[in-house]
Amino acid sequence: MEKNMTTGSVFKNIIAFSLPYLLSYFLQTLYGLADLFIIGQYEDVASTTAVSIGSQVMHMLTVMIVGLAMGATVSIGRAVGGGDRRRAAACIGNTITLFMGLSVLLTIALLWLRRDIVTVMSTPAQAVGGTVDYLTVCFIGIPFITAYNIISSILRGMGDSKSPMYFILVACVANIGLDYLFMGVMRLGPIGAALGTTLSQAVSVAVALVVILRQKAGITPVRADLKPQRAVMGELLRIGVPIALQDGLIQVAFIIITIIANRRGLNDAAAVGIVEKIISFLFLVPSSMLSTVSALGAQNIGAKKPERARATLGYAILITAGFGAVIVLLMQFFAEPVVALFTDAAQADGLEVIRLGGQYLRGYVWDCLFAGIHFSFSGYFCACGRSGLSFLHNILAITLVRIPGVYYTSTHFADTLYPMGLATAAGSLLSVLICVTTYLIITRRERAACTGR
Repeated sequence: MEKNMTTGSVFKNIIAFSLPYLLSYFLQTLYGLADLFIIGQYEDVASTTAVSIGSQVMHMLTVMIVGLAMGATVSIGRAVGGGDRRRAAACIGNTITLFMGLSVLLTIALLWLRRDIVTVMSTPAQAVGGTVDYLTVCFIGIPFITAYNIISSILRGMGDSKSPMYFILVACVANIGLDYLFMGVMRLGPIGAALGTTLSQAVSVAVALVVILRQKAGITPVRADLKPQRAVMGELLRIGVPIALQDGLIQVAFIIITIIANRRGLNDAAAVGIVEKIISFLFLVPSSMLSTVSALGAQNIGAKKPERARATLGYAILITAGFGAVIVLLMQFFAEPVVALFTDAAQADGLEVIRLGGQYLRGYVWDCLFAGIHFSFSGYFCACGRSGLSFLHNILAITLVRIPGVYYTSTHFADTLYPMGLATAAGSLLSVLICVTTYLIITRRERAACTGR
């Protein structure tokens, strides 16, 4: 499972690493979209809203876990790139200890707070019961969600992006089958969606553990590696905590946007919830590049090859910017048909959701272009051990542009969601400007240090 990515063509390494990750993220996003698509075929708008709000809460939790696990990906990547297998094993062991303890605490705390969370989300009254049911089942499954994501982060740090793809494929197939069973055949509604999500994650983790134990390949930690080590744990947290906080606050911003939409009414809430799912799907390439730049950049920096890390960043920006431009163009013509996949156009409420969702998507889709660029920079900053920079530009974008912009456009444009979508994308544009400026300052200082000026 271990693969060194510090030699050969930089571009080929990016493609070799990012394609399996891209497919993994596609499957994971399909995993989430399946819940909305299937419940939309069998239940009403209230149930669809319950699942969209509940899944947004779970998405926030998941991205924070993934963000914290970025510390493991980068730390392991540096150790692998530098040929320090003993250090890599210690990083893996401490990662397991940290996240298993965290998953237990999260499960207990979130089950206790689930009704308060639903209230804070300003969930429409018709969807409150379904949202509580959905979150209760999903919170019970937090240990499985955590286990899958730390397994994936560890493997990617070792240069293996293929194995996580196979594991999520198992979860995706299981989830779709269970969704049709629980929501289609048994008509369990939001509870059925949550059961499908939780049980499929458990199946995926079981398969992953069986494969890893049978292969016995790569770096294998021993029992002593599970004991917390101050230096190792400190590095994991120093890199991972800013990313987790950043991702958490980004999701808080989107939850605030959801709350603003929820207060506009059930149709607006459903439209925003559906578009959030669509956007998460369109973020396939930006998200894959963030992980790719982090993992490959970390290995190359560990191998004392910073020029390859910078080349990785450059290629990632070209790929994400090109992809984003194409998606922006397409969604200007096909926004409504895409939204219509997730609601019933034969109903009056469904037609209104499609109209509002099309407006929101046309504005929001610009985020695919801007976010792809700053995601790539964030991956590079993490690989350099400067994850605080990623935290900084995202917080500035959220507090200065995204939330104020969405609030303003919501109160001044009552008949359309298009300006709200543009306001969200404008936050990422600010992040791009900050990232470019910061990168130029860093590289200028590094070159000056090398030349002794």
